[in-house]
Amino acid sequence: MEWYDVPATDLDARQLHDILALRAQVFVVEQQCVYLDVDGLDLLPTTRHLWATDLAAYARLLGPTPDDADGAAHIGRVIVSPTARGTGLGHTLIERAVASCRSTWPEARIVLSAQAHLSGFYGSHGFVTTSEPYDEDGIPHIDMELR
Repeated sequence: MEWYDVPATDLDARQLHDILALRAQVFVVEQQCVYLDVDGLDLLPTTRHLWATDLAAYARLLGPTPDDADGAAHIGRVIVSPTARGTGLGHTLIERAVASCRSTWPEARIVLSAQAHLSGFYGSHGFVTTSEPYDEDGIPHIDMELR
């Protein structure tokens, strides 16, 4: 399996289309969560897109920006495609996302907003809960930080 870790500025139209289609398939259709996924962050120069062959797994990495008060790198839009679930690919995805954040933004803290039921999964990778549960688009979430 090949992995791609691409700055937003290097994405081509087909790659962006396929990424957005997978995110809509999982977050909007499968999870029945009506929200605007295209949020203006996908093409920022500080954004990276990480995915495995055939988009079996995907994560969006947001780097710290000068106007970002917390100065953290954010791992988000984490997906393992329905056909690849249960294979352990999610663990590889998170390991690669953390490695990319550390390599690209070595001074930044690494944070994420997790669906609350996945706290154990992220906890197994060193993330700790830093907030009380909150509702995000009808799904309980928690903030987590890598320690």
